[in-house]
Amino acid sequence: MTATAASAEARHWPLWAVSAAVPAAVIVAVLGAAAGLLWGSPQTVLVALPLAASVALTRLRRPAPGPITLHADVGGRAEDSRLEYGIEIAAAPDVEAMQLRLSLLATAPSDVIVTRAAARRITGSLPVLHSGPQEMVRLASRAIGAGGQALGEPSPEIVVRGSVAPKLLPIGSLPLPRRLTGLTGTHDSSRPGDGGEFRDIHLFAPGDRLRRIDWKTTARRGSSPGDLYVRRSNATADVTLMLVVDSRDDVGENVADWSRGTAHGKGLGSMDIARTAASSIAAAYVQAGDRVGFQDLASPSRVIAPGGGNRHLQRVLRAVELTQPSGASPYRLRAPLIPPGTLVWVFSTFLDDETARMAALWRAAGHRVLAVDTLPRPNLSRLSRQGALAHRVVMMERDDRMRDLAATGVERLEWQDSASSSRAAALRSLARLRGRGAR
Repeated sequence: MTATAASAEARHWPLWAVSAAVPAAVIVAVLGAAAGLLWGSPQTVLVALPLAASVALTRLRRPAPGPITLHADVGGRAEDSRLEYGIEIAAAPDVEAMQLRLSLLATAPSDVIVTRAAARRITGSLPVLHSGPQEMVRLASRAIGAGGQALGEPSPEIVVRGSVAPKLLPIGSLPLPRRLTGLTGTHDSSRPGDGGEFRDIHLFAPGDRLRRIDWKTTARRGSSPGDLYVRRSNATADVTLMLVVDSRDDVGENVADWSRGTAHGKGLGSMDIARTAASSIAAAYVQAGDRVGFQDLASPSRVIAPGGGNRHLQRVLRAVELTQPSGASPYRLRAPLIPPGTLVWVFSTFLDDETARMAALWRAAGHRVLAVDTLPRPNLSRLSRQGALAHRVVMMERDDRMRDLAATGVERLEWQDSASSSRAAALRSLARLRGRGAR
C-alpha cells in the first residue's frame, strides 16, 4: 500500500502563565517560615528558604514571548503494513520542555513530555489498518518553562488527514458483457472482421480483401471459373465497463461495532474490500485495452465517464481510493444512465434494497450486471443474545434479497477475504458464462 503524502502545520504565540507549582511553593514556604519562627526551629526556616528562592527566580526567568511552530507529516510507501510519520516542533530557547497530546489513527490521545531538543524531530510508524481517507495524526502541544514553573497556553490542534491506496490484486480472467460493441480491442467478438480468431471459409463477396483468399481451398473446392474462397476471422472489440461503488455504509468484521464504526474496533471493513476489488478490476481491464468508468452510488456528482489509458486509470484509481462512507443517498426513481452494452460491476454489502434495486434495473435494461459482495466474514464473538438474533434476521433478509437478484439474472461474486485461488476460480467461471448471444 502507498499513502498520499500529507502534512499539517500551525504557528502560535502562547501566553505564559504561572503554573500551579509556584502558588504551592509560596504556600509551603510561608507555612514553613511561620512554623519555624513560632516553634523556634531554624531548620524549618532553612527548608523554606529554597522554595522562596525558586519563586523569586521564576519571576526573573519568566519566558519571553515567542512563536512555537508545530509540523506533522505522514506519507510514502507502507513497509510491512506500517507508515512513517514525523513531528517537528520549533520553540524559543526559554522553553525547557514540551507537553504533547498525540492521537494516532483517531485513537484515544496520550500525553507525553519531551525536552525542547527532543521535540525538534520525533518519528514513529503507524499500522496500516484500512485503505481510503482517514485521520492519521492529531497533535496539540503546550510549552513548559524552566523548572516547570511557567506554562504556555495550549496550542491549537493540527490534524493530518491522508489517504491510503488499496492493494492491487492480480486478476487473470476477465468477464465480458453479453455483447461486444467496440470497434477494436483485444477480445474476440462473434461478428466477422479482422484481427480475431479463425471463423470460417466462405465464398468471396464484395468487401472481402484479396489477401484473405485461400488459394488451396479455392483449388480444391472451386467448381466453376471465378470461384474464390476467403478465410474469414472474428473481429476484435473492446469492453466498456462501469464500476459502481455503494459507499453509503462501512461495516466491519466485528458485528458488535457496526453501530460505532471505530477504525480499530471494526476490523476489515466493507469499504476496504470494495476499494481493493474495484481498483484491481479497473487495473486489469485497462491493461487489457478496455474502457473503464466509475460511479459512486451515494453521490450522483462523483461520476467518471468510461475511458482508457494509464492516465485515465490513475484518475479512476484515485476516485476509488477517496471513496468513503457518505450516509444514505436520496431515493432514485430511475437507475443512473449507463451506455448500451456496458458491463456493470456493483460493489455493495446489499444490506438494504436500494442497491439491489439499481442492479435489477440495469439488468432489465439489457446490461450484464455482476454483483460483488463486499460484506466481510462476520465475527459474532462479542454480540449479546439480542444482537445475535438481530444479526440473524438481517442476514436472512439479505439472503432473500440476493436470491431475488439472481432470479433477475444478476450474477454474484463473493470477494471478501477469501483465498485468491477460490476468487480466481469464480472469475474464470464468470468469464466462461458470457453466453451464446455475444456478438
